[in-house]
Amino acid sequence: MTQISSSLVLASSSPRRLDLLAQIGLVPDLVDPACIDEAPLARELPGPHALRLAEAKAGSVAARHPGAFVLAADTVVACGRRILPKAEEEAQAKACLELLSGRRHRVLGGICLVAPDGRRVSRLVTTTVIFKSLDQAEKDAYLASGEWQGKAGGYAIQGRAAVFVRYIGGSYSNVVGLALHETYGLLHGLGHAAGR
Repeated sequence: MTQISSSLVLASSSPRRLDLLAQIGLVPDLVDPACIDEAPLARELPGPHALRLAEAKAGSVAARHPGAFVLAADTVVACGRRILPKAEEEAQAKACLELLSGRRHRVLGGICLVAPDGRRVSRLVTTTVIFKSLDQAEKDAYLASGEWQGKAGGYAIQGRAAVFVRYIGGSYSNVVGLALHETYGLLHGLGHAAGR
């Protein structure tokens, strides 16, 4: 049954996710970030971690907004089984750059959408990224830019770190913060007006 409501709540404070939604003509009616513990569980793998957090955010915010579509997402940068932090300190960003330099890594995007009638759908999107080998001057300049602050894996692909990327396989928007193709598909599948 097609939903009539098109009210959309974004369960995220990320300006990047707002920008990405605007790119496809979607402006949420409300932004209401979820406040949940984002620490990985013991031995939790990157994919399940990203999906669990997206679902937890969506569930938390949907409880506050009955009758609305609630969209939540989480982005995890992983090198092998290791979950890289959202860099808050320069030492974290430096460690991420050292690890990612010249290597392949994955960006895992968990997406969860809750419909007004309580139906819930989730997707996990995986993008492969390979960085060039970074020299010390490149690392130092990037750290000095401050662009890494609060970014998963200590970098922003849509910013200066774009020059580090020698290969990307999969969704670019997923690396920025929200896989648009999959998000649009979820909205369409649950009957949001944007998907018609």
